[in-house]
Amino acid sequence: MPKRKRRVFTPQFKAEAVRLCKVGDRTIGQVAKDLDLTETALRAWIKRAETDAGDAPKESLSTAERDELTELRRKVKRLEMERDILKKANGLLREGIDVRFAFVHEEKASYPIAVLCKVLGVSRSGYYAWASRPTPSRERSDAQLAVEIATTHKRSRDTYGSPRVHRDLRARGIRVGKKRVERLMREHGIFAKRRRRFRRTTDSRHSYPIAPNVLARRFEAAVPNRAWVTDVTYVWTLEGWLYLAVILDLCSRRIVGWAASENNDRHLANDALRRAVANRRPVAGLLHHSDRGSPYASDDYRNAIAANGMIASMSRRGNCWDNAVAESFFATLKGELLDHEVYQTRRSAVAAIGDYIDAFYNLERRHSSIDYVSPIEFELKIEMKRVRTEAA
Repeated sequence: MPKRKRRVFTPQFKAEAVRLCKVGDRTIGQVAKDLDLTETALRAWIKRAETDAGDAPKESLSTAERDELTELRRKVKRLEMERDILKKANGLLREGIDVRFAFVHEEKASYPIAVLCKVLGVSRSGYYAWASRPTPSRERSDAQLAVEIATTHKRSRDTYGSPRVHRDLRARGIRVGKKRVERLMREHGIFAKRRRRFRRTTDSRHSYPIAPNVLARRFEAAVPNRAWVTDVTYVWTLEGWLYLAVILDLCSRRIVGWAASENNDRHLANDALRRAVANRRPVAGLLHHSDRGSPYASDDYRNAIAANGMIASMSRRGNCWDNAVAESFFATLKGELLDHEVYQTRRSAVAAIGDYIDAFYNLERRHSSIDYVSPIEFELKIEMKRVRTEAA
């Protein structure tokens, strides 16, 4: 039997696998299983990342200094535990006492009961009485499941409806039916954020050349960096309008580049393109699709497309469906973030958008078109298939 080739992973693959371990509630073992990695290898990558970040052991200290440092670390650990519990329980403090007791029951293996009770504002004696009470198993099970649902919903920044909550619970090994999740969310008043309609920003009244619609609504790609779509939307702040340009990969639905400016012009579009190219370094032949707006039809932008070996494609006049994936992302962004905030400054809006895209949408948010995983996890799985094929 021929010897199996050693699998080789890029530094970017390792870094993004480590990032997945630091978000959500999945264990390192679960992430390793989902990505078809060994847990030993993944733990080694995490240890190396922590060492590179400066978490290696410090030089020897005196006994007094070690004692002081130990006490400081104990206090910090306690504060971190309380912070983590509050983060997990955010939203449960308004729930009934049974749900809070159920949260304590679920998390007692991870945190001391005394700390859990303090953070949730319940007594330890009350919890022990609740735990020993002969409550009907279905009622107790519903209370515990409601905790998991509320935690998942809060971690999604209140954006998940029942389909994504259900998939998240299943990914964490919790076997539950869709109807039960729907019922408990309804009973506890847990709903996804609502979306509002928004208007277009495209100005196609110009004399620049127009590229043909090469994409032709084929919104799928087998691997990353084969087809990108781009568009611009607007965000209101108390300083005035802020314009946001994004570039999205059709394979993984990942935002590969974005930029923001108070002006909707070719400089904004070019900034987003430069960032996407720097982040992804695509090979020649990538299909680049946009609307007919003047920033994308300008000489500067067309020259940048050509210089990077990309094939230009544009939507038909007044047809938003030709760029539906980019439109869908903006609807998601507005429905899950922008419609629920009033930004004092453009800078604060940029910070919020950057946090949403880089820390949530690309890394954590479960996307229905890619089997309810995040864009980064989807790309890691594609890369793993490629590595396995080469090593076979």
